[in-house]
Parts: sequence; structure tokens; C-alpha cells
Amino acid sequence: MATLKMKLFCIVLPLFFASALAIEAHQGGFGFSFDHNDHTRTGGFHLFDEAQPVAASKAVANDPAQPANAAAAAAAGDAPAQPDFPFVNNRGAWELLLQDSGVSVMHLNLLPNNKIMFYDASATHISNIKLPNGECLPWKNDQGVVAQDCNAHGVEYDIATNTIRPLKITTDAWCSSGGVMPDGRFISTGGWADGVKSIRYFTPCDDGKCDFKDYPDTLNAERWYATQITLADGRLFLAGGRHSYSYEYVPPEGQKSAGSIVSELLDTTTDTDENNLYPFVFQSSDGNIFIFANDQSILFNPKTNRQIKKFPTLTGGARNYPASGMSALLPIELKEQNPDVIPIEVIVCGGALKEAYAASAKPENRVFLPALNDCGRMVITDPNPQWDKEEMPSRRVMGDMLNLPTGDLLIINGAKAGTSAWWQAEDPNFTPHIYNPKFPKGQRFFDMAPTTIPRMYHSTSAVLPSTKILVAGSNPNSGYWLAPDVKYKTELRLETFSPPYLDASLDIHRPAIDAGATAKKLKYGADFNIQFKVNEADKPGKNDFKVHMYAVPFTTHGYSMNQRLLSLAKKDFKAVGGGVYSITALAPPSGNVAPPGFYLVFVVHRGVPSQGVWVQMNQ
Repeated sequence: MATLKMKLFCIVLPLFFASALAIEAHQGGFGFSFDHNDHTRTGGFHLFDEAQPVAASKAVANDPAQPANAAAAAAAGDAPAQPDFPFVNNRGAWELLLQDSGVSVMHLNLLPNNKIMFYDASATHISNIKLPNGECLPWKNDQGVVAQDCNAHGVEYDIATNTIRPLKITTDAWCSSGGVMPDGRFISTGGWADGVKSIRYFTPCDDGKCDFKDYPDTLNAERWYATQITLADGRLFLAGGRHSYSYEYVPPEGQKSAGSIVSELLDTTTDTDENNLYPFVFQSSDGNIFIFANDQSILFNPKTNRQIKKFPTLTGGARNYPASGMSALLPIELKEQNPDVIPIEVIVCGGALKEAYAASAKPENRVFLPALNDCGRMVITDPNPQWDKEEMPSRRVMGDMLNLPTGDLLIINGAKAGTSAWWQAEDPNFTPHIYNPKFPKGQRFFDMAPTTIPRMYHSTSAVLPSTKILVAGSNPNSGYWLAPDVKYKTELRLETFSPPYLDASLDIHRPAIDAGATAKKLKYGADFNIQFKVNEADKPGKNDFKVHMYAVPFTTHGYSMNQRLLSLAKKDFKAVGGGVYSITALAPPSGNVAPPGFYLVFVVHRGVPSQGVWVQMNQ
């Protein structure tokens, strides 16, 4: 039956192009989406049931109206896009990278030198890796007795060598915030106990000698479970924290914070069980800051330090810690001529009922209420914004949501019942979903291959330059519980998940960026060139490619701070020769859509992404 379906598909495919119809993807089915009105495919993830490795592209490539060679194809740069390459019976693949990450990866951030920051809490004074050179740090227990902690609570992971190096963190970064600064340094803010007002700096290096520089008691308010983002002007903005219903700006290195700004939103959204920690915070294209906590959201003006708008309630339950839903910006589409306010759309998925934490908190009688299974999308720049709800294929709390290089989203990790906190969740959600935001509602989610490792409370994930997904962490325990009989043990194994776009059959179509011939420092609104190699036999044209810019996030507790993906305008496309091509792209117009800092740039060829190269968006 499936064979007959595919034969019919091949017969009618040219008619679909001629009649400007669209074959839409659906869960467990096949399809691609093509819009002839604006001569661009919607792109993103879609599945095919059976192998058609070249049939779809031949239907266009063999058309007599198509250019006869690569140079002619380049000259016809504004020709309609060819359809995306099909992913054949591929729902992703898992690979074990490392048995022991040294620390439980509660916090994670990819750095511009292709190393990754991992760190945990130091409150328990244990880990699975020692500080170098026999060093130990003193600490006092509850009775005031001084003891020695010889364990490292952070490591630097080297992607290229698959090795870890212990780091020294002198104040407790438990449940902290952080990110990569515009100058490329990593910054960690807040934490617990002696680290609750700390700021820690780390300058990436390649000689293995760099480590944290810690400034205790620097912030104005206690920032435990707070959120940090980079603003349009390069300042760092902090929101919330336990019993800290306020905002503040991170001061320059070595200086004290100038103070905090009271937040009505955070004050009024605190349930008995909070449900508003680690708020979802995003820089908006109008210069303001979108802040979401519990089930409410506002727009905050960082120039006047005032709330200027309140958005409708997102119904269904709570979305922030300990209810711990997920949130991201949908890809931001840029053109050569953009409106004054570029559309920005937020998505929020999963979470828990407001009473779920209390239900699972009593050790003698834990009740794990089902997690939420809905998503809400809202264009926050609309004059009259409203939430548009849809359902996920499965319930999820404590999941991660990542922007993929293709423009899709990946939903991964988490549980189907309970909430964040030690021992307060059950039923791990092993199955990731890919979400295509451009497909019709009801057809956007795709089940991926499941993992075998529970990734629940304190799990993390990250998009790598290779376009694989690093998956780490999970520790729903009050210490390092490593015994084999522990139901959900402290997880130290590192995995990667390879989405279907990494199928080996697609490698022949995969672009390879020449980093040496590609701009490294970008200026707002200025042209820049990207040079890459791609298969000439694909007869590529300008509209067969997308140029995506990805801001790498700091991920903890199910939220990836600072994350955003931009689809850039393309001004020129030309064949250099020998399968080498050049695209002139237009850098984002301002920090409102792309705050200054480091980004990964990907070239996506008919749904197949290149590896990423680093660029710096200058202030």
C-alpha cells in the first residue's frame, strides 16, 4: 500500500507545482510545503514514508525551463525554490558520548571556542571529579565546623576531544542564571547561600588555564532561580529569584549593583508554591522586554523601567518553576526592507497544574498530577495580541525547547507527571518531538526516536555547531545518588541526539561553509558574505538556501535564556566555481532583534543545514 502511495505521489508531484498546491506534512506521514505565491518553501521538518532520494528534485531539475548549469542557475537566482529534500524513514538517532561528565549538568552553555560550560550546585560538597592539584576549599557545616571540599562543581567540556577539565567555583552557583556576554566572556549570576548575590566571570581559553573569577555580594537582590538576558544595548538584565520580586541590571565587572526595580508582575504571580521562578524573558523588536511568569505576561520598558503593557492570561495551568514549562521565540524572519516593528512570536508549552507541586511534595503520600500537554503562541508585537492554543502529542514538565538550525523547534527531556524539585516527578518523557511552526495547526508535531535514559529534574540540552543536540544531566535527588538500585539516579552520561536532517543520505546535499572566506564580525544592517560548497548537481539557486543566525543559550531548569534564531535576508547569490557559491546576506537591522554578541551562522540547503560558524554581532 505504501509503495502504491509513493508511485501515485511521483506521478502527481509535477501537477502539484503547476497548480500551486501544497502537500502538507502530518504526524507519521509525509509531505513538504511549497508556497508558489511568494516563491519560497515554508521549509522545516517533514517526513517521507519511503525513499525518493532524487525524484522530488528531478521533477524540477529536469524541467527544460531550468538552467542547464550551475553558473546559469546562479544567474537565475530568483527562480522559485526547489522542494526540500525528503527525510526517509528517519526519526533521529542517539549516541552515547561520555560515561561520566564529572558533575551533574544542571547548567550548560556553549562557548564561542567550541567548549561547553557545565556546572552544578556546590551545596552538597560532592561530585564525581576532584579539583586539580589536590586543591580543596573550606566550608562550614550547620554546626559551624570547618570542613574541606575537594570536589569540582564545574567542568569545561571540549567538543573536539570529548574530554572534561575541572573548574573551581568559589561561591555556590546552585540554580543560578548566566550567559555569554557580548565580548565572548561567560558570566554566571546569582545562586544560593554565599553565591546568591555573586557574579562570576570566565574568559574562554584554549590552553586549559582559564577559570572563574568570583565577585561575591555584588548584586542588589538575592538571585536564586532568576533569569538573565542580554538587551539590545548590550546590558545584562536580571528578573526574579526566590523572594526577589524585582529586576536589576548587571553592573560592570568589579562594581556593585545600582539597585533593583520592583516588579508588580512577579509579586502578584507568586502562588503558595511560587510557580513564577525562572521567568521567561525575551528582548522584543520594539525595544521593550517581554516577561512571562506563571500564567501572566507583560511588556517592560528598559529605558523608563516601567511596565507598559499587560497581555492576556495563558490559561491551563502554571508554566514556570516549579511548574517548569518551556518557552522560546519562533524564528524571526528578516527582509531587506523591514517594518518599524518586526513581528515577534513567543511559544510556551507544557508545565503543570498550579496545585501539582503541593500534591507531590509529601513524602508519605506523593500524588503526581499529569503534566500539561498544551502550547500557546502569541505575536507579542501585534496591536491586539491573543494566545493561540494547540496540543502536544504528550504531556511534559521540565522539558527543554531548542531552536534547531532548520527553523524547527525541538522539545526534549522532562516527565509526564509531577513538577520540578527533588523526587517530585514520575513517568519520564523519553520521546522528543520536532515542531514545525509553519505547518497548519494539528500537523506541526513529529515524534522522534526515544532515548533510554530518564532526563528529568536538572536535565539540560544544547544545539552544537555540528547541528547535533547535546543532552546531559538529570538529578532529582538531594545529592549524588549513583547506586544502580536508585530509580532515577544522578545522571552523569552525556548523549547526542541527531535529528533526521543528519541522515547520511542527505550528506551529498549538505552545504559546507568556508569559515576562512566568511565574515566574522558583523555590523547592524550591513551586508556580509558567506562562502560555501554544495553539490552542483542539485542546480542550486538563491531561493534554495536560507541563512540562519542562532544565539546560543544558557540552559537550566527547562529554560534556554537568550536563545533566538533569525532568518536573514539574502541580497545576492553567485557561483564562484568548482561547486563553491557565495551568498551576500543582510545582517540584522538592530540590537532589538539581535542583541550584540556571538551567534552561530548556518546555511540551510533545501532543509539540510551546514555546520555552524561563529560570528560576532557588534554593538
